[in-house]
Amino acid sequence: MKALNASNFGTTRAWWVVLIVGILMVVGGFAYWFWPEAGYAVASQIFGWLLILAGCVQLSVSASGRARRGWGWWLAGGIVDMFIGFVLVRNVFLSEMVFPYFLAFLFLFWGVEALVDACGTSGRRYRWLNVVNGVLLCLIGFFFMEAGWVSNMFMVSFLVSIAFIYWGFTIAIAAYELRPTER
Repeated sequence: MKALNASNFGTTRAWWVVLIVGILMVVGGFAYWFWPEAGYAVASQIFGWLLILAGCVQLSVSASGRARRGWGWWLAGGIVDMFIGFVLVRNVFLSEMVFPYFLAFLFLFWGVEALVDACGTSGRRYRWLNVVNGVLLCLIGFFFMEAGWVSNMFMVSFLVSIAFIYWGFTIAIAAYELRPTER
């Protein structure tokens, strides 16, 4: 979701790493969709490791010398992603209990970030895509909050697979925009 930050488009040579993360997220989402009996613990562990990987990528993009505006969102997002990822990986029992709430917070954060980015870039042609992305992310976050409240593991499993697939496609598509532009 961070890959949609338009101020960093065309500024990093590590765009292929972002593409690999997106592809891994899509594969993980479809795997969880077709094998939900793999369990809650496996999903939280996979999601935790992928969050750590995505956080590392975001931190490296924010630390690149070519980042102009918006590098703070990449830095904050990387720190949040890595923190949540480490919490999910560290303790399986804790991660099973709080998994929906971590995901709710994460998707709400991404949704608000996309909406703020859309408001801050009034002259951009496809600004409405960030608005749609922000609304969808907030909606997914609210669904995770509701799923955690009622402790409905089937709903959380379905939402996790949808989140993996959506996040993966979003990152993979936006990775091409991160390629350095010819000047």
